[in-house]
Amino acid sequence: MTTLRDIVNQNVREGELYEKLDGGWVHCYACGHSCRVPDGQPGVCKVRFNRGGTLFVPWGYVGGVQCDPIEKKPFFHAYPGALAYSFGMLGCDLHCAYCQNWVTSQVLRDPTAVSPPMKVTPQSLVSDALRQGAKVIVSTYNEPLITSEWAVAVFKEAKGAGLMTGYVSNGNGTPEVLEYLRPWVDFYKVDLKSFDDRHYRQLGGRLQPILDSIRRLYQLGFWLEVLTLLIPGFNDSEDELKRLTGFLCGVSPDIPWHVTAFHKDYKMTDPENTTPEALLRACRIGAEAGLRYIYAGNLPGLVGGLENTGCPNCGVLLIERFGYLIIGYSLTSNGSCPSCGTPIPGRWDSEFRGQITSRPFVPRMRQRIRS
Repeated sequence: MTTLRDIVNQNVREGELYEKLDGGWVHCYACGHSCRVPDGQPGVCKVRFNRGGTLFVPWGYVGGVQCDPIEKKPFFHAYPGALAYSFGMLGCDLHCAYCQNWVTSQVLRDPTAVSPPMKVTPQSLVSDALRQGAKVIVSTYNEPLITSEWAVAVFKEAKGAGLMTGYVSNGNGTPEVLEYLRPWVDFYKVDLKSFDDRHYRQLGGRLQPILDSIRRLYQLGFWLEVLTLLIPGFNDSEDELKRLTGFLCGVSPDIPWHVTAFHKDYKMTDPENTTPEALLRACRIGAEAGLRYIYAGNLPGLVGGLENTGCPNCGVLLIERFGYLIIGYSLTSNGSCPSCGTPIPGRWDSEFRGQITSRPFVPRMRQRIRS
């Protein structure tokens, strides 16, 4: 019987983000682990593997597709109200115990995570995105860095069709992969999960590559937004939040920072769910650090005005939200405050063009690859 691992290993092609080493080894640059992989073995991600001295990478399938409001990604400063056609593959270079996408991200680590892939082409994904009315196509659900060759193939097709593109990522990158993505990715969201290297090692990574990637993404001109899932007892201490927000402000005070509420998921069922008060406290710390655009997420209607975008100069309400729903929009055609003229950093349309949906939905897709 064909196993899921067999299917994943058959739907591959030679990668681009690697170099060949002596003795049949390869050096992969797709993520911050920078794996040196011997013949016959996979990297940390489990989906990039060395076969005969050649690195093979995922190709020609998706683990899932969903249509999302762009606010769900979350991007709050990139075409508000737009539909984001979201796709993911399988695998991840981390193993977070609270992963909400564990069915796809942990599929080759956890025998209970089963997500049969669907055969697709870049052309079919882009055609479907256009059919749904999407403005943006986003690689997400698994860690997109480890499937970057496939994402770039999709994004090349998407750019030709007039779509914008985005990554929803843990940010565990390398200089090589970010340069590779630079011509093809417009928006990049990084999950900054903690500001403590010990915590990152619990999740299977290290803090420094994420911090380096955040700096580099900003320097390279990607539109960057950063999210921190606030987990009681894990990353919510005042000291850690001060250091985290101080770092972000040091890169740029204009980076939008999303602080979202943890809820029990996957293998992490010990901490209590994050309260609105905890989100508000974290947001105050970020504001004291100097961040200008701070958003509290996952608890609609319970966080005051922290779902909205306001002008940092005069305080005028510019974009009003309830969850993923856009209630009001008053930016000028060039993305400025209509009251005082302050430019608001982001990627804006010339006007708000309405919203196809304020909730995710799954389009009808083709047949899954059966094991």
